Amino acid sequence: MTWGPMYMYYHCPKCGLKFEYAVDMIPDFGEKFGYCPKCDVMGVYEKDGARQPDDADYLEVE
Repeated sequence: MTWGPMYMYYHCPKCGLKFEYAVDMIPDFGEKFGYCPKCDVMGVYEKDGARQPDDADYLEVE
């Protein structure tokens, strides 16, 4: 059984945007993994795991 993609959930300390990164995208983003796509500041980590019930509240960074 598989849980599907794993995500790390963040919010921006500057603008408040909630966003998520798929863990398998770490190599693509490198040091910018976890950064707010709007403000380009490091997000505040909230949680990680498979899709969460409140997933629709988070912007998926691709």
